[in-house]
Amino acid sequence: MKRTLLLLTLCCAVFAFAQHSFLKDPKLSPEDVQSLKPANGADIPAEVLYRSVHYFVDMEGVITQKYIERVKIYAKEKAESLFSKEIPVVSGTVRQSLLGLKATTYNYENGKVVPVKMEKDSRFRSSENKEVNITKFTFPNIQNGSVLEYEYTISSPPDFLMSVPKFTVDDEVPVRYVEYVFDVPEVLSYNIQYQGDLVPTYRDTGLKHIYGENYNVYRYGFENVPAFKTEKFVINSNNLRTQIRSELHSTNFNNVLKSYASNWQSIRERLMNHENFGTEYKRRNLVKNILSDDLKNKVPVQDRAAEILKFVQQNYTWNKEYGILTDKGIRNLINTKTGNVAEINLLLTMLMREANIDASPVILPTIDRGKLMSYSPSIMVPNYVITSANVGNQLYLYDGTSKYSSANIIPPRALNYNGIVLEDKDAKVLNIVVPERSQTFLSVEAKMNPDGTFAGTFSDRDTNLYSLIVHEAYDRNNDEFVKSYRDKYKFNLSNIQSGSQENGDFETTLNFTSDIFVDQVGSKRVFNPLLFLFTREHDFNQKEPRRSPLEFLAANEKIKKVTITLPEGYVFENIPTSKKFRTDDNSIVYNYIVKKLADNKLEVETSVLIDDAEFPKEFYPAFTQIFDNITKLEGQVVTAVKK
Repeated sequence: MKRTLLLLTLCCAVFAFAQHSFLKDPKLSPEDVQSLKPANGADIPAEVLYRSVHYFVDMEGVITQKYIERVKIYAKEKAESLFSKEIPVVSGTVRQSLLGLKATTYNYENGKVVPVKMEKDSRFRSSENKEVNITKFTFPNIQNGSVLEYEYTISSPPDFLMSVPKFTVDDEVPVRYVEYVFDVPEVLSYNIQYQGDLVPTYRDTGLKHIYGENYNVYRYGFENVPAFKTEKFVINSNNLRTQIRSELHSTNFNNVLKSYASNWQSIRERLMNHENFGTEYKRRNLVKNILSDDLKNKVPVQDRAAEILKFVQQNYTWNKEYGILTDKGIRNLINTKTGNVAEINLLLTMLMREANIDASPVILPTIDRGKLMSYSPSIMVPNYVITSANVGNQLYLYDGTSKYSSANIIPPRALNYNGIVLEDKDAKVLNIVVPERSQTFLSVEAKMNPDGTFAGTFSDRDTNLYSLIVHEAYDRNNDEFVKSYRDKYKFNLSNIQSGSQENGDFETTLNFTSDIFVDQVGSKRVFNPLLFLFTREHDFNQKEPRRSPLEFLAANEKIKKVTITLPEGYVFENIPTSKKFRTDDNSIVYNYIVKKLADNKLEVETSVLIDDAEFPKEFYPAFTQIFDNITKLEGQVVTAVKK
């Protein structure tokens, strides 16, 4: 009897699953607008009530994307990112059309739902670049309790059939219901690439006779999706979100099957035959007379490669445009000195080959675009080009878009795990890493004055990848860079100077004075010998279970050194004891070294070594424990007393 009842329950569940209706925009209820708190009492600023994206391909190959979203606001001051919307559309030679944009705010006033529609003058269009226009708008009359609803349609010509945009299921706020619907004629076959941990509540896939034709349908619905929480030490949180992306696999028109299923070798062949990649790359005559004979023959070969990179950095400028295809071509880059990433680094590769260096282009996606899955070849995912070169039986990576890059030190935007190196006859997956450790040196020379105030000098120096990052930040906005020091250190700073060093390091130096470091306890002066380099909290303090691996871009070491001189007549007492500890595999090493240089002079040096760019999430508790101990150890104080 129990077994029969169980079977009946299961059958009902399957029947209910099958009966779910997609593309049914639920009617907005007065209760949804009237409520001021979520039904479960959660402390959230907002939640998505309904979100639907529907991609429909007609028999002419035109793609229609219809998007509908409805969001409930509970605390508008914490949900500002949900107010202002941006809709990008391609506006180049082949363009998309934005149609039917409507946005409405619903409020509950005087016992009824009151809609306020967006005025036409509340939206405007801006150009992201010459290929993309962005329509921006915000909602009117937003209050706590408002429901914000908008919808639009994007029409795309058949040129966009190769890849349907990636759709992200989870959001920064909870989602009651979200659905992804992709309906495509039977003559078109797509690979559906699914990433993430969320399992659809409802799913309907297969061949159906709808719209008067045979269609392949891919429909996924999700209920009660929790908010996605970002974590520290993650280079791109979107890599952990649940996402759906569709890429054309094959076509079958008039019983003629054409396959677009790719491996990396076929993608290499397509690119090498493309007029905006391989055709440009093979125009070696363009670079024959660019380099001097001395540079072409410079030995050792590693110096030759470094000099060619420097030549490109000094003579050509990246226009900040991405893409694996050239825009105006290599000849235009040579003439105008400006080009996109493909042009800059294809030229770099061509120049290295001209100098008899075994170099090849590498394609990859930037960090913000998501990981390149080596097992899922795609020509649509990569948007960046760098150069690889075999130098002395070792592979090096180069990027001419940054003025501060060097061999194997490339900008963080390109440090995205995997790339594809396009050799003369093969395509290979390449691990994109920075093998060199990056270091930060923080040095303080401080003197205590008789009145207990401090004065001294401070230097902040970075090496390798960290130097590149800081140098580019300084170039973007000098004033903001200097302001970041004043914002971080809340005492008097003067003579702030920043710049590159001869060895490629980047250093900032300054003078400081402060009266906030010392506590007077009777006749004794008590203070932390690390002064302003001590922090009371660390960043490995996540309470929830860790979801992501820990990512640091590169292995790194942070070294702090403080030298303190007391005024005449004062001496140190109660000096902390030096201590060292490390993990069993030496992947994390910490040193706390205290040296008494004289009765009135003390040196404290600490170092934290994290000897890898990535750690599995299971290592997070170890990081927490180690940095708890570091914070406790560095919280020790010293005492200065008169003789």
